[in-house]
Amino acid sequence: MDIQSIKNRFGIIGNSPALNYALQVAAQVANTDLTVLINGESGVGKEAFSIIIHSLSNRKHNPFIAVNCGAIPEGTIDSELFGHEKGSFTGAVDSRKGYFETVNGGTIFLDEIGEMPLGTQARLLRVLEAGEYIRVGSSKVQKTDVRVIAATNKDLLQLVQQGKFREDLYYRLSTVPIRVPALHDRKEDIHLLFRKFAADFADKYKTGSVQLDEEAKNMLINYPWPGNVRELKNIAEQISVLAQDKHITARELSKYLQPYSSNRLPAVAVNANGSGPEFSNEREILYKLFFDMKKDVTELKRMFLEVLQNPGSAIQNPAFINELKDLKLHDNLPVLVQPAGLPVPGNPQPVLLHNDDIHDHEEVEESLNIMDKEKELIIKALKKHKGKRKDAALDLGISERTLYRKLKEYDIEE
Repeated sequence: MDIQSIKNRFGIIGNSPALNYALQVAAQVANTDLTVLINGESGVGKEAFSIIIHSLSNRKHNPFIAVNCGAIPEGTIDSELFGHEKGSFTGAVDSRKGYFETVNGGTIFLDEIGEMPLGTQARLLRVLEAGEYIRVGSSKVQKTDVRVIAATNKDLLQLVQQGKFREDLYYRLSTVPIRVPALHDRKEDIHLLFRKFAADFADKYKTGSVQLDEEAKNMLINYPWPGNVRELKNIAEQISVLAQDKHITARELSKYLQPYSSNRLPAVAVNANGSGPEFSNEREILYKLFFDMKKDVTELKRMFLEVLQNPGSAIQNPAFINELKDLKLHDNLPVLVQPAGLPVPGNPQPVLLHNDDIHDHEEVEESLNIMDKEKELIIKALKKHKGKRKDAALDLGISERTLYRKLKEYDIEE
């Protein structure tokens, strides 16, 4: 089957060389039983490639199942994939078949394979090498004939170096690697996809199809699309439903595109009433807090260094006092370093330190890495609440689910 026929059959939109090459590899490998590893950012459509491979294979009339390894708790993933015997663990009231048993003869798609626990990785390796598995709580070896297609948005080799992914499993899975290009790497397809989605939603919601002017089209193409095709589809749906005028200008389009920066600095939005900034998530609040604190500390250090280097001129300089007032620290300073006998404006009875009382000082540069600061706060909160996630999350001002995700992201051991 040629590439265009595959696109027509499976609704693939786009003509970029990288996309065409990925489809060509998928078509060539479909009729084999080789294991395939699909790489690509979140939202690029990796599952669609797994469906294409299965549908063009000799197993197309047999079962196909997609399993998100990151969505299954670590304690139950072995049971989900390989089944369990009655009484093998608390709650196992009956024996249960796993996916490798129920999909025998078909294809299993393991999405987010990088999230799979190491113990489960060892079991999967045995399936790939010998076609064998053992149910949880059993000693009986069972056979299975299942083709495995895996997908990840992570660098598995980097996980291998970190000891989080088995090297032997990596090379077993990547017999045939397929790289699905990110949307920002196929700019020529962005407007085509938008038009397709807009037409589909116009038909679904019985509205007119939206049209972009030239400036809006350029804005759409040059947007970085961190959420890839999934994000583009969501934007097309929002515009189709919410836009009063179906002729979209760049100004109108900008209302639907999220602020995004490649350096991941916080994007501050203004409230609808213009009263002040609002933040889309708790990380941005932390970013803002850290930046404000760093700015104030740096300013304080600069002013006091000026006092140490040139006490007389600094204290008599009204700008210095004004800066202290701006930082709201002037009225709260119990001791101000100055030469003996020199009065401080606004403080008739200062506590004096002579120049010869000032010891050599060393300026220590603190870490400016925001992620390090966030990790440090999380560790402190867990220690404060003796490892209780719920209390730590409440203290941090984030959800328990978010805290769990950050523990995994920063590899924090409780």
